[in-house]
Amino acid sequence: MFTYIYTTTCINTLTLKITLLFSTPFSQNMVMMKHHILSLPLLVMIFCSSTTILAQKTPAPAPEDAGPTDIIRILKKAGGYTTLIRLLQTTQVSTQIDSQLLNSNGGLTLFAPNDNSFSSLKPGFLNSLSDEQKNKLIQFHLLPTFVSTANFDTLSNPVRTQAGDDTFRLGLNVTSSGNQVNLTTGIVNATVGGTVYTDRQLAVYEVDKVLLPRDFFVAKPPAPAPAPEKAKASSSKKKSADNDVVAGDDDSTSAASVKQRCLISVPVAVATIIVALFSW
Repeated sequence: MFTYIYTTTCINTLTLKITLLFSTPFSQNMVMMKHHILSLPLLVMIFCSSTTILAQKTPAPAPEDAGPTDIIRILKKAGGYTTLIRLLQTTQVSTQIDSQLLNSNGGLTLFAPNDNSFSSLKPGFLNSLSDEQKNKLIQFHLLPTFVSTANFDTLSNPVRTQAGDDTFRLGLNVTSSGNQVNLTTGIVNATVGGTVYTDRQLAVYEVDKVLLPRDFFVAKPPAPAPAPEKAKASSSKKKSADNDVVAGDDDSTSAASVKQRCLISVPVAVATIIVALFSW
């Protein structure tokens, strides 16, 4: 700062001297010119030195480093997404989103319900969900590709979400007409309210309702009986029947043996009686 003030003073002094040089008589000008000519190089040296010092002391602006995409930071900056942020953090889907954006080229699309959308849900609904269902709810708001506003009409319904491949229980239908985009889950009809964030890799769109999948409300069909158990039961029945047949065969054999002994005993008794009669 001191160098800057000193340099400015010297330049002003030089300017004043040049002005006086041209405003004085010729005889005096020669003397003054000689003095100024001797002073000029010194002033130039001081000026150049001061400029170099100032240039060295002035730091260059640091390049901006945006860093990796952070979905939580994006929603906090937009404001009004407190409930969604809490769910993203408790289910750890926020970490999953940031990781996917770093390691894949397809991008992601997030439909973001604001706090008003969550407040319109039935009281206690979120608390009634298990941890697995909360995770599925957030995944249902995520498309595994980047979709710009101009490309909604190119999607094929039902649109696959990151909640799963079951098109009946987890299907999402997207329709667009002009600038309006509508979403249908079979339970809820919602509308895209505007773009919260987009960078050609991640698109975040505000929706006026929480997207509830049909999976939460339609009863699942009962699971079929395991096949191995059925086969085992059949095997047991067959074994029991075989045992019954064997037992029946044993009974028949015993009866035949008794009958045979009886037939043999009768002739022996008759012969004994005849022998006894002749001995008399």
